[in-house]
Amino acid sequence: MKKYIFSIFFILFCYHTLWSKDKEAYNIKIKINNISNTECYVGYHFAEKQYVSDTLKVDDKGNMVFKGEKPLEGGIYLVVTPNKKYFEMIIADETNFSLETDTLDMVKNMKVKGSKENEWFYDYLNFMNNKGKQIEAINKNYEQYKSNKDSANAIKIRMANLDKVVKDYKLNFMKNHPTSFLAKIFRTSQDPDVPEAPLLANGKKDSTFAYRYFRAHYFDGIDFSDARLLRTPLLYNKYKHYLEKLTYQMPDSIAQACEYLIEKAKANKEIFKYTVIYTTSTYEASKVMGMDAVFVRLVEDYYNTGQAFWADSALLFKISDRARILKPLLLGKKAPNLMLYDDKNQLQPLWAVKAKYTIICFWDPDCSHCKKTVPVLAEVYHKSLKAKGFEVYAVCTEIEEDKWHKFIADNHLDWINVADLKLHNTFRSVYDISSTPVIYILDDKKEIIAKKIGVEQIEEFMENYSKMIAQKKK
Repeated sequence: MKKYIFSIFFILFCYHTLWSKDKEAYNIKIKINNISNTECYVGYHFAEKQYVSDTLKVDDKGNMVFKGEKPLEGGIYLVVTPNKKYFEMIIADETNFSLETDTLDMVKNMKVKGSKENEWFYDYLNFMNNKGKQIEAINKNYEQYKSNKDSANAIKIRMANLDKVVKDYKLNFMKNHPTSFLAKIFRTSQDPDVPEAPLLANGKKDSTFAYRYFRAHYFDGIDFSDARLLRTPLLYNKYKHYLEKLTYQMPDSIAQACEYLIEKAKANKEIFKYTVIYTTSTYEASKVMGMDAVFVRLVEDYYNTGQAFWADSALLFKISDRARILKPLLLGKKAPNLMLYDDKNQLQPLWAVKAKYTIICFWDPDCSHCKKTVPVLAEVYHKSLKAKGFEVYAVCTEIEEDKWHKFIADNHLDWINVADLKLHNTFRSVYDISSTPVIYILDDKKEIIAKKIGVEQIEEFMENYSKMIAQKKK
């Protein structure tokens, strides 16, 4: 197993200044029978990934020691053997304990000494392995008898009963050990139980109640003050599901959901830091058109207000400047005007273009992708777009005039062709042009309705956009 190359994001997040004067802040003895004279790795979960924490030397009897002088951050850790088999352990308040198992069945044969958290953890894992086998057997029966209504219903009842047994196990554990880290893991992983929907004034059940209740209570019971949850996959999975499955996929709705999470995360500075970084980086890098609005809003809410305590002046400038560039280019904004000269040396202001829709196409005659897509755009333009009131404002991003004129002539580009041959214009930074081709679509008010989409997507987008506009008018 190779160590992960740490990203800038991870380095920023994981830097901490906790130091211990003790010679050994943790000492965990591990023995894996059936391996010897080799190396094992200790890693830990962080969001959806795992990272290597240490490399352990294994003696001829399978013994190794995971120890260190600095305090060990809590969470769910992994011990990985050379053949990629692994088991997990909980790091909570106990940092001096021993684990012994073998490669035949690491969970079933695990022996724990000196750690109640890991005793409970392995009791649970063995319990779940047993129930998993029962579930597998029931599923096989269901596939065999699903065509028989009575048999299928009986199997569903068995599955529901088994599900209740698992839920009761967790509930009883949380009741008996409420302050344990494993109880916090259970609370973080569980979904809310939705009560029966109330009746509306017309006597019918509220069909939206289950969704609204589930979403409103999705984070109930989670201890946002405990940073150990960051070193499990659970918090990341909850965030991802909430934002992608339980939130209406429009920028305003997602931004509100992100702010809701961030406000909850303020219970712990490290969870707050992670949540801000996770949400801003997710939507800055999103491939879904329009989601950069979420990034801009979060930067303005948390970075530009001085709440991002981890960001030094260089990082803060970089993030804030990115938001500044993107803000005028968000969907619904009036596109920045362009004052460029065409191939006949006539000034052609973008805002002066009279058209129902304007396509701005930034292209480069030396760009291999442009050589393929610009002729396709010309074909679609003549085939259907021009008749529907479209105009193309094609901006050459390079300054070699001969190449520009030749490409126009060779491809019969009879739309508005403009360029900045003397480099007097700042359109490259204004329109965030780092590569070509780049396409923006504007309405008759020169407001941005689409951006950075492929030529092959234009007709489908416009069809859907027209339907949306027609629906709004009803």
